[in-house]
Amino acid sequence: MTMTDVNSARLTGFTGAEAMLRGAPRIVGVSTAVPGDSYSQDELLDIFRIEDPRIRSVFRNSAIQRRFLTLPPAAPGGGRTIETQGELLRKHAGNGLEMGARALQSCLKNIDAELSDVRYLCCVTSTGFLTPGFSAMLIRELDLDPHCARLDVVGMGCNAGLNGLTATASWARANPGDLAVLLCVEVCSAAYVMDGTIETSVVNSLFGDGAAAAAIVAEPDMSSTGPALLRFSSLIIPEAIDAMRYQWDDIQGKFSFFLDREVPYVIGANVETALGRLLAGTGLRRPDITHWLVHSGGKKVIDSVMINLALTRHDVRHTTTVLRDYGNLSSGSFLFSYDRLIEERSPRPGDYGVLMTMGPGSTIEMALIRW
Repeated sequence: MTMTDVNSARLTGFTGAEAMLRGAPRIVGVSTAVPGDSYSQDELLDIFRIEDPRIRSVFRNSAIQRRFLTLPPAAPGGGRTIETQGELLRKHAGNGLEMGARALQSCLKNIDAELSDVRYLCCVTSTGFLTPGFSAMLIRELDLDPHCARLDVVGMGCNAGLNGLTATASWARANPGDLAVLLCVEVCSAAYVMDGTIETSVVNSLFGDGAAAAAIVAEPDMSSTGPALLRFSSLIIPEAIDAMRYQWDDIQGKFSFFLDREVPYVIGANVETALGRLLAGTGLRRPDITHWLVHSGGKKVIDSVMINLALTRHDVRHTTTVLRDYGNLSSGSFLFSYDRLIEERSPRPGDYGVLMTMGPGSTIEMALIRW
């Protein structure tokens, strides 16, 4: 019997299903954090004195109502100051540390755990570069155990939350009973360039600041609640490697994020292949998936995923409302959607779910979970 046959038998319940679930890492808690200030799209247009009708249309047709952001200080003559790359990096470090600490502490409180219980910390970010990274800074800031194992995933973009979850789940499986935490920290307002072009305006109209933490534990006796993380899949589309990129802008003297207008179609054209890889050998099909937690990448991206996977508006309700209320939160977006699903209390024992993120590469990451 091949490993594919074993996985198929285990997942579909023919043989050994309970044995597989017993050793699987589970998401036992989640929490999110955002800055104190939020802005509507019209408020942002006014604050930055944007009059170009093309850019105003981009903001107003984004399916976003509000975003939480840390804006630059007011300029003496009105408007906002232009931040240097150094100031943006300091914003990333300071705001990211504060949001990350709040998300982590809240997550632990929700599961009645202490800071001293954390044995592994994986921090994910793409909105700045730090050495040492957020994991080391949080260990010092929160007085975590200095022996805590850690990993910093930097620069992988919006898909990176699931890349980090893969590593976190693997550590939890190898260390049964020990608490592992995934922490996504994105200060997207530390990655904005205000140059009046359509290219940067698309980015500036879309992203918001936020952090999200997920607690992961593998309990052999299945005493932990929460969905089991059964398997992961990854698909990179090399021919679209330049469709999403974070690059140095010589004119502005800072990093700038670029999104190609073809991104929604690239993702849509490949998402069925990615799902097929995830479900291969499991005996499961799309109709067997009850819950879909898709990255809030933008209105066109969500629509493209819906069309190509034959999903309904109800299937992606949490994806679209997270986009509406927060914008694109990069790597942590799917955890904001997951948090809303848990608050809804709709999952039932035996339900299957798919976590899905998309980002630079171009990349589609997926995870199969079961309650």
